[in-house]
Amino acid sequence: MFISLQQLEQRAVPFDVSVPAGTIEYDGKLQQSSDLRAQGKAELISVSLGEIRVQGRLAVTMSTPCDRCLEPAVVEVNRNFDLVYMPEAEGRAGGREELEEGAVEVGYYDGPGLELNDALREVVLLAAPMQIVCRQDCRGICPVCGQNRNQRECDCRPQPVDDRWSKLKSLKV
Repeated sequence: MFISLQQLEQRAVPFDVSVPAGTIEYDGKLQQSSDLRAQGKAELISVSLGEIRVQGRLAVTMSTPCDRCLEPAVVEVNRNFDLVYMPEAEGRAGGREELEEGAVEVGYYDGPGLELNDALREVVLLAAPMQIVCRQDCRGICPVCGQNRNQRECDCRPQPVDDRWSKLKSLKV
């Protein structure tokens, strides 16, 4: 859904969208496994500056390989969002320095409006945890043989450390 500045100059634009899986491209390994549902509104904060505020709530189920064992992991994202976007030209004209000093987080858009899917993609990526695991007690993969430790225990022993680097342990910092 495209939200144009012309629409926003007249009134706030409400949205209630369902984005099917495969429509939005994420970071490569994160995949959408359910429809993304989002409700909210977009409004123009400042007509002269072209600042757009997008508020709402979204819910989606994402899947990705577990960071420990590479088995499928599921991430439920269900959160409120409140985003502010400024025209890209404002960012190039020196607005970024002022915003960084004030510690305000702002996104930028280019052209006559804002693509809602881009804003929703940003919310999902920011809401996803840094480390995604299939379950809290995931034991991961054995670094020696590559066996998934959740499925079967292995008898591997950690390889000894290369002695050429042992002198570094005695350094005092």
